[in-house]
Amino acid sequence: MNIIQQLEAEQAAKISAKRTLPEFSAGDTVRVNVRVTEGTRTRIQAYEGVCIARSGGGINESFTVRKISYGEGVERVFPVFSPMVEGVEIVRRGKVRRAKLYYLRDRRGKSARIVEDTGTRARKLNDAERAAVAEEKARIEAEKVAAAQALAAEKAAADAAAAEAAAAKAAEEAAAAKAAEASAE
Repeated sequence: MNIIQQLEAEQAAKISAKRTLPEFSAGDTVRVNVRVTEGTRTRIQAYEGVCIARSGGGINESFTVRKISYGEGVERVFPVFSPMVEGVEIVRRGKVRRAKLYYLRDRRGKSARIVEDTGTRARKLNDAERAAVAEEKARIEAEKVAAAQALAAEKAAADAAAAEAAAAKAAEEAAAAKAAEASAE
């Protein structure tokens, strides 16, 4: 492996550690969550359409998504390992017999539809995707619970310290009052 491939593999691993994309191919309807920067604010924008092509390999891999916006066809190419792509959700799996669906550019209406794939492989991928999403939600929920417990423990420790300080202050005041009574007599 030469040094360029090694660097590409490192970068791909670094981005893959942050987020993983589900397994999808041409014909699938996908929702791509893209990070959009407007001035100083950054937000996530969903771009939903049919994946018409996947091309490239390694760090240069990309996929093309086509959607119809206000009666006009819009295509957008997303690099798989782009930091601007926050995540990809599969809306439905399509049953196609080609890797590149460029013929959809010339089609309108019913002839541009793609039949949904209901085979065992698609079902297995959908179940795996749902399980992964449920696992991620459970992990996030567990993190929230752990953070709440840590906050509660921290607050209890702070309350105990405050109560201890108040008790020490009250004892000090009582001792000062006794000393004042003793000196007054």
